[in-house]
Amino acid sequence: MAHAVYISGKWREGHGALISNHCPATGEVVWEGASASLEQVEEAVVSAADAFRDWSRRPQADRTAVLEAYAVEIEKRTDAISETISRDMGKALWESKAEAATMKAKVQVSIAAQVERAGSKNQKTAFGSVHLTHRAHGVMAVYGPFNFPGHLPNGHIVPALLAGNTCVFKPSELAPGVAALMAEAFEAAGLPAGCLNIVHGARETGGALLNADINGLLFTGSAATGTFFHKHFAGRPEVILALEMGGNNPLIIWDPADIEAAADIAAQSAFLTTGQRCSCARRVILPEGSFGDDVVEAIVARAKSLKIGAWNEEDIFMGPLVSEQAAANATEFQAMLSKKGGKSLRRLKRMDRGGGFVTAGVIDVTNAQDIPDEELFGPLMQIVRVKRFDEALERANATKYGLSGGLVSDDDALWVRAHQEMRAGILNRNRPTAGASGAMPFGGPGLSGNFRPGAYYAADYCAWPQASQVSGTAERMSAQGFPK
Repeated sequence: MAHAVYISGKWREGHGALISNHCPATGEVVWEGASASLEQVEEAVVSAADAFRDWSRRPQADRTAVLEAYAVEIEKRTDAISETISRDMGKALWESKAEAATMKAKVQVSIAAQVERAGSKNQKTAFGSVHLTHRAHGVMAVYGPFNFPGHLPNGHIVPALLAGNTCVFKPSELAPGVAALMAEAFEAAGLPAGCLNIVHGARETGGALLNADINGLLFTGSAATGTFFHKHFAGRPEVILALEMGGNNPLIIWDPADIEAAADIAAQSAFLTTGQRCSCARRVILPEGSFGDDVVEAIVARAKSLKIGAWNEEDIFMGPLVSEQAAANATEFQAMLSKKGGKSLRRLKRMDRGGGFVTAGVIDVTNAQDIPDEELFGPLMQIVRVKRFDEALERANATKYGLSGGLVSDDDALWVRAHQEMRAGILNRNRPTAGASGAMPFGGPGLSGNFRPGAYYAADYCAWPQASQVSGTAERMSAQGFPK
């Protein structure tokens, strides 16, 4: 039985409902414990508020040193972090190792962003000087997703702590294990007790944290949940919200010289992490005619040949979906598309080995009617065929989301048009849509977020600017019509 509550540097048993997590590849129970109670969530927030008073007043150099030490401790735990992530949510071990490496790299990226985007500046004036500095908000609630259970919450927690905030972290109940390793690394790095508190649980625990006395909410997850959070805090501008909420992402492929390369980019865009990345391509838009036919054929061939297996099997590209329910959702979504006129080119199927295992699917929805503008978190690519590039751009932008998109083409003029007209926060050329740099912002318009992009721009939402005019002495003031 795992301890589910970490408050003021101490683990303890939860007092809430029992929750357990099963490995989607093997079915074994990999984490089980009693969730945090409402009272324990409140206690965690109070602990963070108490710690904030000292942590926010420490010199920036001291906070930076702790985070640099944390990066060293994360690297020491790379193998444990990688295996824990893979067992929790099913992704291939090579992907989990990359995630652990990204957690370490996040520290230096955040330090650079903190200096550049949320640092201090002084300028002399006739009366003295003007100063710009940045202040921490206070207690940040961090909600972690299951698909990157280490990297994505880490991407909120690290810049938040650097800026002087303290955090209460609720991991996803579908991937809870890595949180303990993060806490262990922070302890070893010398983070003061109370600066990071952890409350495990499901919806009830998340709701309690939402209703606690927090100063900010940092979230990565579905549009439905993020929109609920946004409505919850309506009329409370004093609470900072940073919401990253996924997308129904388009990839346009238009007459590149290398059909095989185009198919590689499309397949990796759609099927990486078993389609469980918010930046995965959901819709691939191609021209009518022989070129488009050849690309589709090459994509389907890749979907058929992907190596699928458990996280600890050799040479796999794709693991299972996070749960049996996720697998059922994927097959139901595919069936819905078929009923609306979609033509299956490669069916997404439940695999005989059970759990969350599914095959990669490809479905042509060119002539389908009334397709919902929804994000399916799974390896199902929708193909759309069009006559003209203008129509391709129109179809690409026909979504309420705007997270990522891409163009595969050798034509520079088409890239100029796509770059100007496609509505996406991450827009790549001849690269997968699922590729993003931590040294760049991550986020997008529409239902993909609330215009507070993460990654390099996380420094922006972790601190507020304070501008000061400063004179060493008080002097008499004069102005037209003002008494002397």
